[in-house]
Amino acid sequence: MRFLTAGDSHGARLIGIIEGFPAGHRVSIRDIELDLARRRKGYGRSARQKIERDEVEVVSGLWRGKTTGAPLALSIPNLGLKVSGRSGGALGTVPRPGHADLAGCLKYDFVEVPPVAERSSARSTAMRVAIGSLAKSVLRTFSIDVFGHVISIGGVDAARAACSLERLKRAAGRSPVYTADSTASRRMMETIRRVKKEGHSLGGAVEVIASGVVPGLGSYAECDRRLDARLAGALMSIQSVKAVEIGDGLETFRQRGADANDSIHADGGKIARPTNHAGGIEGGISNGEDIVVRLYAKPIPTSLARLPSIDMKTIKPTTSPFVRSDTCVIPALAVIAEAVTAWEILRAFIDKFGGDSVTDMRSSYSTYVSRLRKRGGR
Repeated sequence: MRFLTAGDSHGARLIGIIEGFPAGHRVSIRDIELDLARRRKGYGRSARQKIERDEVEVVSGLWRGKTTGAPLALSIPNLGLKVSGRSGGALGTVPRPGHADLAGCLKYDFVEVPPVAERSSARSTAMRVAIGSLAKSVLRTFSIDVFGHVISIGGVDAARAACSLERLKRAAGRSPVYTADSTASRRMMETIRRVKKEGHSLGGAVEVIASGVVPGLGSYAECDRRLDARLAGALMSIQSVKAVEIGDGLETFRQRGADANDSIHADGGKIARPTNHAGGIEGGISNGEDIVVRLYAKPIPTSLARLPSIDMKTIKPTTSPFVRSDTCVIPALAVIAEAVTAWEILRAFIDKFGGDSVTDMRSSYSTYVSRLRKRGGR
């Protein structure tokens, strides 16, 4: 299963084509658009999010509301078609430090920045959320739940939640910055307001949890089949993300082996793990615990506080341009990362259980789960 996307930030529409999606799954446009609304509404977003509606149309691959196994084609119209009154992007020949502008112009032999900036823009993540929302809906039918929430913005860290995933979702859902810590939520919003007045942007971190994943997704047999490698690569492909952590990787690298690894116990004939430092993945394979990944994103490169740059036409010094932009995209990143994680888990799920039809997947899954239970699995 794979997907391709097309479309520019201020072009007519975004297009997504999914190949290999299993047949027989009922698609809910409403659920997709609810996820897209979560992406738009996070605190700290730009005025553009008030323009867009992100209405999704599935133009092929459905029959009477269910997938057919043929390629799915999704379309999201762009309503924000102009920046500073100009169509197709407002940038000229000056690249923004931290963006794809300079490297893209050098690679593809452009003098003008818009051909690079329009395609590399994070507007494309709207389609990735739509595609990931479809993946989440399939996973839910197998009792797998994927959820992303904010754990840090601008140096304000949320307390680590020690509660069920459902309680975490409810708490984060009440926060404009999608964090479960109400005290941190207020401080994060105050920081965003202050930094916006100063003309800067903010980075931060999000955590994604996937619960209900059975042992056995991914493989140690070849490096490109390792589930942690696939997740890390996919999550690093999101704009502004500079680091990905699996489980407690940023803590356990300092510890002794006995403290960093998760001991294995038997509880009433069932396998039990008192800790989950590994984040649900050992040797590249899901081990039955919650899969936990964290992403760390830099502040976006477009801000009122301009940096030294050059003019690509003259190669003379100047300062970077400013166009309409977000102050903080971290709440939106939680939704995007959730979608990207769901997509990669579904790909691994299909590798394990087949993907021609949901019916066949259920049959294979049921047989496998029965075998696991006989071996003490859950």
